[in-house]
Amino acid sequence: MNSLIEIAEYLKNTDYSVILTHRYPDGDTLGSAFALCRALRKLGKRSNVIVNGVLTEKFKFLADGMEEQNFEYQTVITVDIASVSLLGDYKEEFENKINVCIDHHAMNTVNADLMFINAKAAANAENIYELIQILGVEIDRFMADCIYTGICTDTGCFKFSNVTPGTMRLAADLMELGCDSERINRVMFDTKSMGRIQMECAVLNTLKLYCGGKIAVISTSLAMEKETGVDDADMDGLAGIPRQIEGVCVGITIKEKAENHYRISVRTLNGINAADICKQLDGGGHHAAAGCSFDGTLEEAAAKILAAAENVLNNQR
Repeated sequence: MNSLIEIAEYLKNTDYSVILTHRYPDGDTLGSAFALCRALRKLGKRSNVIVNGVLTEKFKFLADGMEEQNFEYQTVITVDIASVSLLGDYKEEFENKINVCIDHHAMNTVNADLMFINAKAAANAENIYELIQILGVEIDRFMADCIYTGICTDTGCFKFSNVTPGTMRLAADLMELGCDSERINRVMFDTKSMGRIQMECAVLNTLKLYCGGKIAVISTSLAMEKETGVDDADMDGLAGIPRQIEGVCVGITIKEKAENHYRISVRTLNGINAADICKQLDGGGHHAAAGCSFDGTLEEAAAKILAAAENVLNNQR
């Protein structure tokens, strides 16, 4: 394991970097990537972000003024990527070329020349904030917005158990640096399209309870997405719905991403380890929030993840 000081020194002495986000990019991987890219450009380096998927409408402000530069990459950086499987369509090109990996997932399995994993960070954006400071780059309002977005989205607007006193102090620092916290919070958490409202109604009709009400499962289909007209941004946050039910300690959301391919999100309470559940299906994540993928039918996906969840629940009793 390397220190951020070592990584900063390496980045000062290299150039022509690409910064990779994970597939189905969220606020943390995007905020981390664009903040670091901006910092490297302020150092006079050439750097681009490769968005692994669609940059949805609510996240487009993170790329403001960050037009792609024309160069051939020499340095590959991953941010908020715990496994090369999360590279998706870019896996074959980059999995053996990663120079720097910066992450906050304890179960990280990426193979890179330089690795920094800080599992105590509520969001990887916290690590990026520290790295930018070590690089000696002044954090401007754009970077503050990026980092704040990463932190607020990975903490559920500072509601999750991963929030530390340091997280709150860092958020205050970002506000003092000019980040538009009110607008970001509103866009991320309090603004829903009509399609999103319709999708929430649809998924509630799929709700099933197991283990005496301790496990709740919802699912979405491509047909539901087409009918409601939602995009990936509208789908963000659905995984939190099952866990909101009184008595539920494991909330499971199964999303159809392609024919016979499902993305499973697990959210937990009461000390249940979501990462231990998803690890049984070759996934991973954090203690209270994790994910995995499954190829097969919806019924098979539900049976597999339920068995994994019941296994963890039974072992904790």
